[in-house]
Amino acid sequence: MSRDAAPGRGIFQNLDRLILASSSPRRKALLESVGVEFDLVGSGVDEEAGSPDESPGEQVLRCAVAKAQAVSSLYPASWVLAADTIVVLNGRIFGKPESPDEAARILSELSGGIHMVISAVCLVHRERNSKETLTVSTEVRFKQLTVEEIDAYVQTGEPMDKAGAYGIQGIGAFLVRSINGSYTNVVGLPLCDTLELLAKRCVIAPHRARGDVLERQ
Repeated sequence: MSRDAAPGRGIFQNLDRLILASSSPRRKALLESVGVEFDLVGSGVDEEAGSPDESPGEQVLRCAVAKAQAVSSLYPASWVLAADTIVVLNGRIFGKPESPDEAARILSELSGGIHMVISAVCLVHRERNSKETLTVSTEVRFKQLTVEEIDAYVQTGEPMDKAGAYGIQGIGAFLVRSINGSYTNVVGLPLCDTLELLAKRCVIAPHRARGDVLERQ
């Protein structure tokens, strides 16, 4: 387990201990950007495909809950936050590509069309018997890509650890013509909704002057 926190004073301060059950550098960076402090613990949960009767929304929620519960079983006295993100086109889920050829094929299928990015977030505290979940969807429209553009992007290596084989926050921004919904959801964590969830359970709060904090306590 490693300790991570944003440098300097952020927008939020912690009121309770938080563990992020993730190995995603993007989710880590998003939480750090607003000053949330957390311990980082990978869940080790395989993001396996669901049953044929399971919708994409049900699958992504199941994975997020499984990640949170796996880490919460090790740290039952702490809040544990987990998330899972998938890319969906016409009901088909696109995960992380296993090879450059698969990445190129995924990008070719997404080219010129509209797909959905769905993230599920789960916040668990085992000792308090508390579990909160939410799901956020964003519509993403890709430009029509040429074979040369796809090959050049795949050669950067960026698609290889990302659902849908692209990163909107990186070089892959050139692929995206428009989005409808949360940008940070496409990055991998719907930040606004996640922070509201953490504040609701009194895990975080906006920074106040230290004297004001002590007075309120």
